[in-house]
Amino acid sequence: MRIVVQRSKEARVSVDGETVGKIERGLVVLVGVTHEDTEQDARYLAEKLAGLRIFEDGEGKMNLSVLDTGGEVLSVSQFTLYGDVRKGKRPNFMAAARPEQAEPLYERFNELLLAQGVHVETGVFGAMMDVQLTNWGPVTLVIESR
Repeated sequence: MRIVVQRSKEARVSVDGETVGKIERGLVVLVGVTHEDTEQDARYLAEKLAGLRIFEDGEGKMNLSVLDTGGEVLSVSQFTLYGDVRKGKRPNFMAAARPEQAEPLYERFNELLLAQGVHVETGVFGAMMDVQLTNWGPVTLVIESR
C-alpha cells in the first residue's frame, strides 16, 4: 500500500457537487492499493499514520501526531498512486489492485485508524471526486508499507 499524506488546515471531498467528507485541522490521506497488499499492510500504515509526528509542539518542532492534537483524517482512495509512467506518456495502472481487492483493504485501513481513536472522514470508493484542501506548511509525505 502507498499513502500520500498532506497536513491540512481544512479539507473536503465532494461527489457530484455534494460534500461527502470534511475535516478541519488534520491530515488528508490519498490511499493506493497494489496486488500484493494484505491486512498487515493496512495495519502498518494505519499505525504509522496515527503516530506520525508532523504537527508542531509549543517550540515549533514537529513532535505531535494527529492523535496528540485531536486532529482528523480525510481518507480518499486513489488507484492512480500506482500509475507507472516510465514508458510512454500515458500511465499504466497494472500495478493498482482491482476494486474487489482494493476496496476491502481501503475500508480496513480506515477501520484501523478509527480503532486507534482517530476521527476519519472518507470519499466514495471508485467515484470521481473533487478534493479541496489547504495544505499546511506545506507538509507532504509519501509512505509505503513495503
